[in-house]
Amino acid sequence: MTLLERYILKNTFNAFAACLVALTGVIWITQALRELDLLTGKGQTLLIFLTVTGLSLPALINVIAPVALFLATLYTLNKLNGDSELIVMSAGGMPPQRLLRPFVALAAFVCAVVAIISVYLMPASFQELRQLFTKIRADFVGTMAKEGQFITLENGITFHYRERSGDALLGIFMEDLREKDKAIVYLAERGQTVEQSGNAYLVLQKGSVQRKEPNSRDSSIVAFERYAVDLSAFNKEGGEVIYKPRERSTTQLLFPDKNELLYQEQRGRFRAELHDRLSSWLYPLAMMVIAFAALGEARTTRQGRSLAIASAVVAIVLLRILGFAASSAVARTPAAVIAVYGVPLAGILVSLLFIFKGPAMRSAQAKFQAAIRNLLPSRSPAPQKA
Repeated sequence: MTLLERYILKNTFNAFAACLVALTGVIWITQALRELDLLTGKGQTLLIFLTVTGLSLPALINVIAPVALFLATLYTLNKLNGDSELIVMSAGGMPPQRLLRPFVALAAFVCAVVAIISVYLMPASFQELRQLFTKIRADFVGTMAKEGQFITLENGITFHYRERSGDALLGIFMEDLREKDKAIVYLAERGQTVEQSGNAYLVLQKGSVQRKEPNSRDSSIVAFERYAVDLSAFNKEGGEVIYKPRERSTTQLLFPDKNELLYQEQRGRFRAELHDRLSSWLYPLAMMVIAFAALGEARTTRQGRSLAIASAVVAIVLLRILGFAASSAVARTPAAVIAVYGVPLAGILVSLLFIFKGPAMRSAQAKFQAAIRNLLPSRSPAPQKA
């Protein structure tokens, strides 16, 4: 790589890093503000809060990186043109492929990063986030219960304790109405939450369990000195965590369990998620070549550059809309898989055609227009009256 190409690559990379950090920071802050309920409403520690918000970063970077590369390419080319460097390069006979080389090098790096995030990091972070939220919801005693207040969960669990003494809860009342015709009431003088083998338990001491049998007025009461309640069983998702398609690893999407009920019900979503991951690395390259096609040629007027930037932005918006439409279509029919890859590839090919054949096409158009004007009869000036 020549000195000039390294100079262009350095400027583009600096602009890309600045855009990526700025956009990711802004969006991450908005996501973090939405999760403040973990600290204020659910009593979680600052470490849990940072873990939850940090696990969203791979998904943010995956979406923002192509846009940051697009903005960096526009910025660098506009700066080179504004400083007349692009005009000097063009006048010196520098071909488009030489100017394009540093941008392709950076785009290849971004494509590799996006591919790694899409195929491995993002599903792993979603899976870890799901496990963390399941654990938080399951341990409702530590996350939502307030001293002296009755809380009722969506799955029919009502919980109350009178006061807290150190790590122990005093005066515990818990009602389980997950099954409408089978109520279970727990009463205990004290209790304490413990964690064992990754599961949360509420260990009750000196209390009783009252059970009402279905379709009966009778109920049974059992007194106990010590009783352990599995809190994870109260999670509304119930026991084993079932991961959504976006939370599955790429290997699980490639080789799914065809007997699984979720796969049979959402076969299209599994297919769409898989091909979205495998095609995501094409978008940074597509956005880069679109930006280069718009501003890669030297321009001498500010109006021309503004129109080119506006055209590039419209092309990017159209590219993403078509990409989302293809992803939605592939969830309904396997034939739309071609469109998932075809949309970014078409953007790349059309942009490359404008980059390498654009000057020749404009020259041919100018010659054609000149030939048409020569063929038209020239108008003689109208005679003037004396």
